[in-house]
Amino acid sequence: MSDDLPPSGQRRTITAAAASPHLARVSLPELRAYREKLRAEEERISYWRRLIHARVDLLHAGALADSPVLDVDALGRVLGDTGRGQVRAALHRVRAADPLPDLPDLEGVWTTPSDEAGTAEALERLGSAEQTLTSYRRGLHERIDEATAELIVRYRQDPTRALEILSP
Repeated sequence: MSDDLPPSGQRRTITAAAASPHLARVSLPELRAYREKLRAEEERISYWRRLIHARVDLLHAGALADSPVLDVDALGRVLGDTGRGQVRAALHRVRAADPLPDLPDLEGVWTTPSDEAGTAEALERLGSAEQTLTSYRRGLHERIDEATAELIVRYRQDPTRALEILSP
């Protein structure tokens, strides 16, 4: 990345858009397709992360319950709200006709632990998987931002190029 990047943890803004030297030779249709592939991958990773978060919430709720098996009401409370007033949207862009995204290799994480030690171990594995996915997602965001900035630069140079996506 270039020196024009915002401080760590912050994403670029439209006003901070700068041309990308290694995307300069990519055609506009290829750049659009590249950005869309990155966005699709980011959506898949976000889906996996939401599943991991839901699994962590279920394990915590099961550990607090009298029984490791949650009833339907408890399951609704655990998965229905994040506790911060935000409703979970794990399938927000996945439609019934679409195949579900492949899950990362998390064998053993999806089993139901039978004791506190098993729960702690599952939570540790989930935390590690979530960190890996978060790091990967952060890298995707950097590339999406870079491709978006390149598109902005090109559209500023020739605004009529933005209209190309409207015609078949």
